[in-house]
Amino acid sequence: MTLSLSLTVNGDRHEVHLEDARPTLLDVLRERLGLVGTKKGCDRGQCGACTVLVDGRRINSCLTLAMSVDGAEITTIEGVARNGAMHPVQAAFIDNDAFQCGYCTPGQIMSAIGLIAEGEAGGDPERIREGMSGNLCRCAAYPGITEAVRDATERLSQNQRKSA
Repeated sequence: MTLSLSLTVNGDRHEVHLEDARPTLLDVLRERLGLVGTKKGCDRGQCGACTVLVDGRRINSCLTLAMSVDGAEITTIEGVARNGAMHPVQAAFIDNDAFQCGYCTPGQIMSAIGLIAEGEAGGDPERIREGMSGNLCRCAAYPGITEAVRDATERLSQNQRKSA
C-alpha cells in the first residue's frame, strides 16, 4: 500500500508517496526532496544537526515520522534566506564566527531562529545557552554561537521596530 504525504517545504508544496509509514522527516527531506542542508548527525535526537521548523516550532527531524507532519509547513535551512539576502541569524553567525567545520551550523541556525521566534532568547547568555542546549557543536564554537544568537535577536528586534 502506498501512503501519500503532503508537505509545504520552504513555501513549495510537495506530494510524497511512501511505501510504508516508517521514514523520518529527515530522510524524506534529504532522500526524497533533495534538501541535504538538514544534516543527519546522531540519528537519535541528541545532537540537533537535523533541526527544522514545523509550523514554526523547532523539532529534531530524525525523531519525527514524516507521516506525523502530513499537511504541515516545514522550513529548512534552504528556506530561510529571502530574495537573495541572508536571514539575520545567518548573517549573525558569520559576523560572530559562530562555526568552524560547519556541520552543525544548519541545525544551530534553525534552532536559533526557533528560539528567537519563541521569545526565549533575550539578551542573557545563560538563557541562550540553555535554549540552544539541544544542539551540539563538536568544534566547541559555543561562545560565537551564543553571541550570534544575541546579535540576531537584536537585529530582528531592530527590524521589527523599523517596520512598526
